[in-house]
Amino acid sequence: MVKIGNIILGDFPLLLAPMEDVSDPPFRAVCKDQGADLMYTEFISSEGLIRDAIKSRQKLDIFDYERPVGIQIFGGDEEPMAMAAQIVEATNPDLLDINYGCPVKKVVCKGAGSGILKDIPKMVKLTSAVVKATRLPVTVKTRLGWDDNTKNIEEVAERLQDVGIQALTIHGRTRTQMYKGSADWSLIAKVKNNPRIHIPIFGNGDICTPEQAVAARQKYGVDGIMIGRAAIGYPWIFNEIKHFMKTGEHLPLPTVFERVEVCKKHLRHSVAWKGDVVGILEMRRHYTNYLKGLPHIKDFRQQLVTCNTLAAVEDVLDKVAIHYKDHVIERTSPLADNNLLPANNEVVDCNVYG
Repeated sequence: MVKIGNIILGDFPLLLAPMEDVSDPPFRAVCKDQGADLMYTEFISSEGLIRDAIKSRQKLDIFDYERPVGIQIFGGDEEPMAMAAQIVEATNPDLLDINYGCPVKKVVCKGAGSGILKDIPKMVKLTSAVVKATRLPVTVKTRLGWDDNTKNIEEVAERLQDVGIQALTIHGRTRTQMYKGSADWSLIAKVKNNPRIHIPIFGNGDICTPEQAVAARQKYGVDGIMIGRAAIGYPWIFNEIKHFMKTGEHLPLPTVFERVEVCKKHLRHSVAWKGDVVGILEMRRHYTNYLKGLPHIKDFRQQLVTCNTLAAVEDVLDKVAIHYKDHVIERTSPLADNNLLPANNEVVDCNVYG
C-alpha cells in the first residue's frame, strides 16, 4: 500500500502530471472521473505567490472532488519558497510538491526548476527550508540530472529524503535532453532499489499505454507512475491502465459519444471556473485532442473554435456525436501527435510533455 504521509493511494497509484496551461481544475475534474489517484496543480511561482500575482493565486484553486491533490511550486531562493509554502498550506491541499524538473530557460536561468540540478547543495537547502516551513507532506519532481555527465539522481534522492521529503517523482531524462529521445527508466529503478530509500518512488516519462504501465511496474519496480501528455484529450488512460493491470484485457475504446460527453463536461467545468468568455476561449485548445482520429473533422473543428457561447459549442459537439455515431476511433499513440505540444522543444511553459 503506497502512502504519502497519511494519504493512502492504493497499491500502484496513477498520478496526473502537473502540466502548465493544461492541469487546471476543469482538466483535473475529468481525469479524476476516469481514475487518476493523485493530481497536481499547474506549477506556481513562489515569487508570484508572494507578490499576490493574480495568475499565481488562481492556480491555488482546488476542490474537494479532486482530492487527494497537491499544489506544485517552483523557485530558486529559500525565503520566497518557504513563504510560498506557508501560503500554499493555508489553502489546505493534501500535499506540496516542489518542481525541480522544468527545463525551460526562463525558469532555469533563475536557478529554479531543473536549473538547480547544477547545485545539489542548494537544492538540499531549498528543500529543507520548504519542509520546515509547512506541516504538509512535501514531495519533489525532478530529472535524472543536468546532462549525461551529471546523472546524480541517486545522490539527490538520498539527500532529499534525508531532509524530509515524503515521495519523489523522477522524469527519466536530463535537462539537456529537454523532451528529446526516450526516457531512461533504468536509473529510476536504481533509485527505487536503493536500500537506503524508503519513500515512494514514482516514474515519469513516455507512458501512454497499459502495456507500458505494466512494464514500468514489473521491470523497474516503481511504486506508481505519473502520466502527462497521454492524458491530454484522453483521460480514459487511467482507468484503461487499472483495468488492464487487474484483468490483462483492454477496456473497449471510448465511443465518439463518450468522447463528446467528456469533452462537454470539461467545457462546463471550464466555463464554471473561468467564466463564459475565458472558459470557452481556453477550451478551444482541447477539441482537436478529444476528436483526434475522426476523418474530415476540419469543418466541425472550425465551428468549435469560432463559437462564443456554451450552448453553441455544445450544439456543434452534439452534431459531431450524431455525424460520427458509427465511427470507431482506433487507438493511436498520444505521444506521436498532440495538438498541445509545440513542434520545437524550447517551449515557453514547462511540464507540458509530462
